[in-house]
Amino acid sequence: MTDMTYTIALMGNPNTGKSTLFNVLTGLHQHTGNWPGKTVTHAEGECRHRGTLYRIVDLPGTYSLYSNSADEEVARDFLLFQRPDVTVVVVDATALERNLNLALQVLEMTDRVIIAINLMDEAKKKGIHINTKKLAVKLGVPVVPISARNREGIDALLDTVDAMAHGRINTNPLSIRYSPEIERGIAKLLPLVKDVMGDTYPARWIALRLLDGDTSLLQALKQPPQPLIKEGNAYACFGSVKSV
Repeated sequence: MTDMTYTIALMGNPNTGKSTLFNVLTGLHQHTGNWPGKTVTHAEGECRHRGTLYRIVDLPGTYSLYSNSADEEVARDFLLFQRPDVTVVVVDATALERNLNLALQVLEMTDRVIIAINLMDEAKKKGIHINTKKLAVKLGVPVVPISARNREGIDALLDTVDAMAHGRINTNPLSIRYSPEIERGIAKLLPLVKDVMGDTYPARWIALRLLDGDTSLLQALKQPPQPLIKEGNAYACFGSVKSV
């Protein structure tokens, strides 16, 4: 049987339960190492859901994608150059006001995003109610409530991943509007960025980073990182939810 493998990136702030979700999805059999040229840990594994094989990449926990650290550069470069089929942004249900900052940055880079609101059990204990349907309408992408450590909502999340990977979900991500001065700068840069980059990369996001003087991004665009190559046989994936 021949599989088409889809790549799923997991992103999120530190301590949102992102790696717990990764473990639930991939089981104990994972591949770990360092990203090429970095001391940042790289972890990935595989799981199967509804007959489809998924490569799950656990990106470093970050608070932003502004190239302030090696972790942020790794996460940014993976989204920009590896272009995962779906990016799942894991946020803490008890601290949405902090976590959604990263989610909004991801939405500026790609429209293939799912927001997984984790720690719903903790939110319930604290009397926090989150209207996920209204949040999904506001953000323009699917929002799925989960509790990774209790394995609650995981099937719903995987069903949403499956639908997005196979093109059954259309998104309309919220576009952040900045001050008039910044928007004028973006408008001036956009034609130049599109002329050089075409449609390969998110032009508006690149224009924003250029306005911010992101020299690290300029260097990355000149020498894009090489894609990771898996050695040997496919990872032994005995996914805790849908095993092979």
